[in-house]
Amino acid sequence: MPATPTLVIVAHPDPDTSRVTARLATAIRDLDHVTVHDIVAVYPDGRIDVPREQQLLRDHDVIVWQFPWHWYSVPGVLKSWIDQVLTYGFAYGTDGIALRGKTLRIVTSTGGPAASYTAEGFNFFTMTELMAPFRATARLTGMRLADPLVLHGARTVSDEDLALHAKHYHQLLSG
Repeated sequence: MPATPTLVIVAHPDPDTSRVTARLATAIRDLDHVTVHDIVAVYPDGRIDVPREQQLLRDHDVIVWQFPWHWYSVPGVLKSWIDQVLTYGFAYGTDGIALRGKTLRIVTSTGGPAASYTAEGFNFFTMTELMAPFRATARLTGMRLADPLVLHGARTVSDEDLALHAKHYHQLLSG
């Protein structure tokens, strides 16, 4: 059975300083059914080719948003991409059916440890609670939201643990 066409939208606002995002993207580049699409590299001026991006979404059945967690959400570069690409009539609305039936997966990393993402922790909310906007986006666009893949403590994760996480990511996208 052929693997599911997967589009990985990589969105790191400062790729030159990325350790985790870069390692995860590298870990999946050998998968033939996966298209790794770094929107900062493709659009360094921030001017997004919306028809091209919408066609990429049409051509893939699994959409992955891979990014470092920023202020309880996506980095600005991904927010801008979402605002420009997931338009009325394409992603939602009466005729906006292009994403229906596809799968959305969030792959992210946080600076803080997992314990800080609890009701009693530093951030007061769990990652499940903080993922509510992604659930709403998936629902509005007719996509199924897959379980997220979160690496906590990105600033202090050991090379060994990062390698294990990257291997898990590879296996996850391998099917």
